[in-house]
Amino acid sequence: MERQMVMQNQMRERQMAMQVAWSREFLKYYGTFFALATVGLTVGAIKRRKPFLLAPIVPLGFIMAYQVDSAYGTLIYRVRGEAESIMTSDHDRLDLPHGTPTFESIEKARRARSSLASFLEK
Repeated sequence: MERQMVMQNQMRERQMAMQVAWSREFLKYYGTFFALATVGLTVGAIKRRKPFLLAPIVPLGFIMAYQVDSAYGTLIYRVRGEAESIMTSDHDRLDLPHGTPTFESIEKARRARSSLASFLEK
C-alpha cells in the first residue's frame, strides 16, 4: 500500500512538472508573438495616426500576464490554496452523483453489462 501511495505521488509530481514545463515552453512562443504584435501594432498606429490599432494589445497583455503567472509566478499556489479551501468548506460540491462507487455497485454494473453482451450475442 505504501509503495502504491509513493508511486501515485511520484506520478502526480511528474504530471505537475510536465504542466509547468509546457507552460514555460508555450510562454516562449506566445512571448515572441506578443512582442512582434505589440511592435507591429505600435508602429502601425504611429505611422497611420490611428490609436485604435493599439486596442488588441490590451487583451493580448492579459493573456501574456496569465501565461507568465502560470509559468513562473504563483498561480499554482493560488490554485492549490483554492482547492484546499473548496475541500474544507465546500466539500458537498465534490460529492459524486449516486455517492461513491462501492464494490456491490461495480459488480452489479459488471453483471448487467456481461448479461447484456451475452444477450446480444444470441
